[in-house]
Amino acid sequence: MPQTTIVISTRGQGLYEFTDEAAEFVRANGTGEGLLTVFVRHTSCSLIIQENADPDVKRDLSEFFGRLVPPSSDPSMRWVVHTQEGPDDMPAHIKAALTQVSIGIPVNAGQMALGTWQGLYLFEHRDRPHRREVVLHVGP
Repeated sequence: MPQTTIVISTRGQGLYEFTDEAAEFVRANGTGEGLLTVFVRHTSCSLIIQENADPDVKRDLSEFFGRLVPPSSDPSMRWVVHTQEGPDDMPAHIKAALTQVSIGIPVNAGQMALGTWQGLYLFEHRDRPHRREVVLHVGP
């Protein structure tokens, strides 16, 4: 069963689309019907399927999660203990726990069965740039 790892370089918090890379992997491996499993190998970022037509959606999602889980320097987060890597450290883990690190996408006729406006994103929860590894696996 075909598998590969792609690297997504981030520039800080935000959503980074990689729908095209995943679609190319599925096409290149000649899978007619099956399941694409997407898995991110990190604990401070996550994966989401979201609208890819209007960039305001990405902005609003980032704003929402920033309000939901502010940095540990925010007075409302003074209970946080895990701050070894800065005020975005534990909040990044919380955001990843609220979302997902693995997504299954059906493959039909050699293509991901995403809806018209759906895109596949790595959701970076850390302030600093990172190189994130995403494993793509196609199975029956």
